[in-house]
Amino acid sequence: MADLTGEDRRDLLRTMILIRTFEEAILREYHADKKPAFDIGAGAVPGEMHLSAGQEPVAAGVCANLTTDDAVTATHRPHHVAIAHGMDLRALAAEIFGRETGLGRGRGGHMHLFDPVTHFSCSGIIAEGLPPALGQAFAFKQRGTTNIAVAVTGEGAANQGAFHESLNLAALWQLPVVFVVEDNDWAISVPRDASTSLKSNADRASAYGMPGTRVEGNDVEAVHEAAAEAVALARSGGGPSLLEIHTLRLWGHFEGDAQGYRSDAGTASEQDPIPRYRAQLIDTGVIAEEDIAVMSASASERVEDAVSFAKSSPSPDPAEATRYVFVEGA
Repeated sequence: MADLTGEDRRDLLRTMILIRTFEEAILREYHADKKPAFDIGAGAVPGEMHLSAGQEPVAAGVCANLTTDDAVTATHRPHHVAIAHGMDLRALAAEIFGRETGLGRGRGGHMHLFDPVTHFSCSGIIAEGLPPALGQAFAFKQRGTTNIAVAVTGEGAANQGAFHESLNLAALWQLPVVFVVEDNDWAISVPRDASTSLKSNADRASAYGMPGTRVEGNDVEAVHEAAAEAVALARSGGGPSLLEIHTLRLWGHFEGDAQGYRSDAGTASEQDPIPRYRAQLIDTGVIAEEDIAVMSASASERVEDAVSFAKSSPSPDPAEATRYVFVEGA
């Protein structure tokens, strides 16, 4: 394992607790005013909703090795990565609620988060976060900085053309980028062996002349260690690398997903990484129960403040629907 201090480990747990607390609040608010089981047009939170419960070790482990000057792109399931990378919770919540105080002034919603403060962006289109990460990595290299880009995508996206084009170009130009594939087993609703010829997408890396590593166990410390090596390689001018992290999606692909395709639907909660890591830190004397209670209370306070801020913020004026879409004065 990486040489992590007790405080490092507590920070990893703190990040995962904050992410889960935020998403539990969004889940609550998403369904609060919806009468049918699946009604994307009603309620305080508009549109579809893709939550990342169970995938917190990926975000916490990878982003602990980054600064907000590094660029990160994510998928349509982006909250965990955005929070771990330091995104402001109020601005994030307000965008999810479609309010003027949001990151995109309420125009983008939860699948289209753009934050210049933390160099974060995401896309609702499969695999389309990878090309922008290459552009950011190219800019960093041209400027001669040590900043890097990280592109987070899902295992289903590894069969898309944008994935392969991005790996090829990153290797050709030796760009400072780390590709992170979150393998939650199901993509949208199809298991790997029904759609992918390889057992591990990490094996694809060698075809492009870059290192590839698969991390098993949904273990935040193992993720941190693998990410530390990949980030160090990119920062030192060693070029790109690929990490595939076997993780877990506790909830549905989207809110309203009946999950009839899942063979593990009844047992997934038993593999929840947060209680497991919490117990590990308690057993090794890194943290006490009362310290975890303080962490959880702090997370709840921050999250409820963000939700209250979002709910009290104004909605966009329909008369300004085209504002920010076209260049003003053009």
